[in-house]
Amino acid sequence: MTELLFSPAFTLWGTDTSWLELIAVLLAFAMIVCNIVELHWGWPLAAISSVLYFFLFWSQRLYGEALLQVVFIVLALWGWSVWMRGVKGASLPVTRMPVDQRFTLAWMGTLLWLATGGVLQNFTDSDVPWWDAFPSAFSLVGQYLLAYKRLENWVVWIAVNVVAAGLFAWKGLWLTTLLYLVFIALSAVGWRTWAKHLKLEAA
Repeated sequence: MTELLFSPAFTLWGTDTSWLELIAVLLAFAMIVCNIVELHWGWPLAAISSVLYFFLFWSQRLYGEALLQVVFIVLALWGWSVWMRGVKGASLPVTRMPVDQRFTLAWMGTLLWLATGGVLQNFTDSDVPWWDAFPSAFSLVGQYLLAYKRLENWVVWIAVNVVAAGLFAWKGLWLTTLLYLVFIALSAVGWRTWAKHLKLEAA
């Protein structure tokens, strides 16, 4: 089974794309579409995609991204429960972050980036420790905000996806690079869609 998943599905720009990467990309794409339309099934799709990406990233020595997938699996199950539970029996509404929380999450994400980068640089053979650490750290911030339907989660995801797209291109994971470029556009769509929902809920 493992050999099949890592076997080439097709070749893209001179680099083999494995079945593992292809399936993970399709699941991740379906996940973000579900998130945009506020469909809770995006969370279990995220968990399954993260399992596949763990093995893919580990094989590429992207240890920060790989270990992040383990956290994502746990957060996906938690986020699913938050969206399903809602607030007092009603669906969880889209809201904005309080200003003080924005600053708190910004410095916490920065500290996490520095800590993760330091660990990767000193305790692994990663060739891109700081680059790998940035999306690893700030994805946790984005995931937290997404779970509580904070509008600003989309801004965080745009920043994460820009850095991650460059990282995956460097590693020759072209299909995943294309996915993250699409993610940048979809994150912008997500922002506009949720902003409209916020205005309707406030009216």
